[in-house]
Parts: sequence; structure tokens; C-alpha cells
Amino acid sequence: MSNLLSAGLLFLEQSAEEPEMKDKIFALDWQLIFDAVIVACAVFFLFFLLSYLVFNPARDLMRKRRETIAQNIADAEKEKEDALQFKKEYDARLKNVDREADAILADTKRRAKEQEATIIAEAREESARILAHTKTEVELEKSKARDEIKQEIITVAGAMAGRFLSEKMDAAKQAELVDDVIKEMGEATWQQE
Repeated sequence: MSNLLSAGLLFLEQSAEEPEMKDKIFALDWQLIFDAVIVACAVFFLFFLLSYLVFNPARDLMRKRRETIAQNIADAEKEKEDALQFKKEYDARLKNVDREADAILADTKRRAKEQEATIIAEAREESARILAHTKTEVELEKSKARDEIKQEIITVAGAMAGRFLSEKMDAAKQAELVDDVIKEMGEATWQQE
């Protein structure tokens, strides 16, 4: 560029020395026009070179930024739609919660009644088993008591027979002896059967 300026200055000096250029205010000769065209070409070349090196990357950066912003907007709209869909599902679930709660309560009540019936049936079976066992034990105790009473009666009868034989008794003496034996054993013993 400095070469062009120095060439232009040199041309102006030479043209100032030439007589034919002195009478013109603005000296346009072919060399000046040629230099102007070369400078214009150089400026356009520099513009396109700078456009390629600076402007195109800046344009690409702006284009990418626009695409990123457009993508972010699209993502935000999609997320908004997803949120609205989720809200609709949530509202629908909230409406169904009461129904589900009623169904769960009904199922729980049904299970509780079944469990109650099972527990009552098991308790009745246990009660019947205990009652049967108790009756069996009572019968065993009664039969033991009968056996013991029979043994006592046999002992008493043997003792009475021994007294009857050792003494000669008349009917009044026998009645008195029986009364004494009954008193000794107690009236409750004779009445248990």
C-alpha cells in the first residue's frame, strides 16, 4: 500500500513537471485511472478476504446462536406440553384417588370380616375341644370318686359285719349301729351318687 502511495506521489511530481498537466486542476491520465482500478480491486479483494475470514465466522456464529435459541424455545415448548400433560394425568389421578380409597377400604373391611369369622371359628373349635376335654376329666373324676365310695362302703360294710358278728344283736341294736356308721361317714358321702 505504501508503494502505491509513493508511486502516486512520484506520478504527481512528474506530472507537475510536464507542461501539459499544469493547466488542468485535476490531472486524470491513464496511469492514475489504472492505479485507481488496482486500488479498488485490492480493496474489494481485501473486503472479500475479510468477509471470508471475519464476516463468515461471525455469520456462522450468529446462525448457530439463532439455531440454539430456536432449539431452546422448541425444548421449552415441549417441556411445557409435557408439564401440561403431566398436570392432566395428575388431576385425573386425584379424581380417582377417592374411588381407589373407597375400594381399598371396602377390600380391607371384607378381609377384616373374613379374618374375624376365621378367628371366631377357631375360638369356637378351641372352646369345644376344651369343653370336651373338661367333660372327659369330670367323668374320670366321678368314676374315681365312685370307686373310692365303693371301697369305703365295702370297708364300712365289712366293719359292720364284724360288729354284727361279734355282738349278738337285735333289730334295735342293728338300727343304732347303722346310724352310728352313717354319722361317722357323713350323710353327704351316701348322697353323692
